[in-house]
Amino acid sequence: MWRNKSTKAWFFNSWIVRLFIIYSLLEFVLGAWALSRHQVNGTALIYALIINLRFIAFFILCVVTATSYGFLSHNWYKILLYPSAAVVLFGLIQRFILPYDFLRHFGYSPKTIPAYQTVDANINYHRIQSFLRGANPLGAYLVLVIPAYFITLKKRRTFQTISLLASGFVLFFSYSRSAWVGTGVSLGLLATWSIASRRLRRKVLAIGLVATLIFTGGLYVFRSSHTVQDTFFHTSSDSTSSVSSNAARTNAMENAAKNVLHQPLGRGPGTAGPASLRNNHPARIAENYFLQIGQEAGILGMVLFIAINVLVGIELWKVRSQILPQILLVSLVGLALVNLVSHAWTDDTISYLWWGLAGIALSPVILSSRHKQDEQVHSQT
Repeated sequence: MWRNKSTKAWFFNSWIVRLFIIYSLLEFVLGAWALSRHQVNGTALIYALIINLRFIAFFILCVVTATSYGFLSHNWYKILLYPSAAVVLFGLIQRFILPYDFLRHFGYSPKTIPAYQTVDANINYHRIQSFLRGANPLGAYLVLVIPAYFITLKKRRTFQTISLLASGFVLFFSYSRSAWVGTGVSLGLLATWSIASRRLRRKVLAIGLVATLIFTGGLYVFRSSHTVQDTFFHTSSDSTSSVSSNAARTNAMENAAKNVLHQPLGRGPGTAGPASLRNNHPARIAENYFLQIGQEAGILGMVLFIAINVLVGIELWKVRSQILPQILLVSLVGLALVNLVSHAWTDDTISYLWWGLAGIALSPVILSSRHKQDEQVHSQT
């Protein structure tokens, strides 16, 4: 980075980097404070700092690397599509061929990663999780992957159709409702942006709105159906779970919101989210990534993190005519919705992949801006 003028200039002038440095300092200061007050132990603190900061740091690392070497910019589709094909294929095999607890033979267990997940402890609704940490992380992963299939395989209709059908099937049987919504919104945005005519765009939006209303009305009409209850509402009367997942999630978010309001400065990294499971105190799982940041780093930390997301989104918007920024923009919106009801950014797969690709997508912008500056200097001299 130090030898590359364009990367060096971006690093010292980018507000994304500046806010990340401030955000990191806030995390470390609050972490030291929480550790000194015995609100968090060392293990939980270290783990929290890693999962809270790693993916944005990885974004910066990928910007620097992709700006210096063209390999990542030329091969991003292989990085994204090839592994995703393996994930989707194994998900199909998991659904149709393998025993539901097959992954227990490979170290999956209640002490590591569950070998299988169900909808409200109903074994008849076994959730696909493929190679990922669970069904919800798989769903979040597909929020990025499905729009990528949609746009990158346009010229190869057969592969596009097969990929979309297979990944859509795996997404459905992950039973991740937030991922369903996130993927739907992402594809809707992608379809809307790809239409040049304003008139046609309005018609598509109107059709989408009508279809949404019809679907919502259908769910209401058939709300007493066991299939609808199990699949969409997760409230089946046949469930053996002592607590409804909906009630547990709602209660967790309400408590987290109260924590943020009562402790606007936060309690420090490791006092909430997945890292708090390693703490000496009771875990606090917000079921909302943004509220988790508020619990740990306070309102300031939450504002800084959201600002970083917005700034990255703005930079991607500037180059939305390119394929990769388009995929990342629509999936960022979808994943933001997913993170409202889960901790998607704490999962290493989706966080490293999305933010790494964002760094790759923005590297040509940095190079082109530097070239423009050089041309202006030459013209002035």
